[in-house]
Order: sequence, then structure tokens, then C-alpha cells
Amino acid sequence: MSAIFNFQSLLVVVLLLICTCTYVRAMAPRMLDKNKTGILGIFWKCARIGERKSPYVAVCCIAMAIGILFWD
Repeated sequence: MSAIFNFQSLLVVVLLLICTCTYVRAMAPRMLDKNKTGILGIFWKCARIGERKSPYVAVCCIAMAIGILFWD
């Protein structure tokens, strides 16, 4: 089943996208900063969400990991 049709899988994909974009921006900031608009701007926005809301993203990642380990 595709991640689009399964809500829990969709949440995992979104959290992984946010965490990955934040990590890439921390390691190579110019890679994401040059694409602030357009379709590639989504990655820049995900990196900003990860930077500004990092405690909330971390709690969501932990909750998702517990949910996958014990209730899936």
C-alpha cells in the first residue's frame, strides 16, 4: 500500500522529510538556500520547520517510533 493512502505512513514520510532537510541544511546550507521558491522551495520550508520547531519535531519522531514499534 502506498504512503499516500495510509495515514501513519504519510506522517512517517513527512517527519523523515523534515528531519532530512534540516540535516542537509546544517551540513550544506547553500544547497537549500538557493532554492527558496518554486517546487524545490518545499525542501527549504521543511528545513525551516525542522530548525524552528525542533523540540516538537523530536517529540513527534519519538512518538512515531514508539507507535511503529509497539502498535503496528
